[in-house]
Amino acid sequence: QVQLVESGGGLVQAGGSLRLSCAASGRTFSMYAMGWFRQPPGKEREFVARITWRVGSVYYADSVKGRFTISRDKAKNTVSLQMNSLKPEDTAVYYCATQLLVRPSPAAEYDYWGQGTQVTVSS
Repeated sequence: QVQLVESGGGLVQAGGSLRLSCAASGRTFSMYAMGWFRQPPGKEREFVARITWRVGSVYYADSVKGRFTISRDKAKNTVSLQMNSLKPEDTAVYYCATQLLVRPSPAAEYDYWGQGTQVTVSS
């Protein structure tokens, strides 16, 4: 199993920045990739970004491309999401998740999930 714990959420004004972190523990050697998802109030959960663990290949949702940056620290088993130029529509609970196997889609088939961290962007 892999345990994931997110941190770094909070309240920020539109145009501001936040950095989310996700610490992984357990069978981290088996991770293929880690991703970030978000669930806005009253909406379905949606994909935000993914990074492959060994190579560091990244993939972003169109809605965050150019504003968000995903990165990983293999020595610390952490993945981060730097969020800049935040908009009120970025308000959501943000979750990190891991894919243990190679998956054809960067946005589907995640095996373990964190509990989430709230991000609120005020206008």
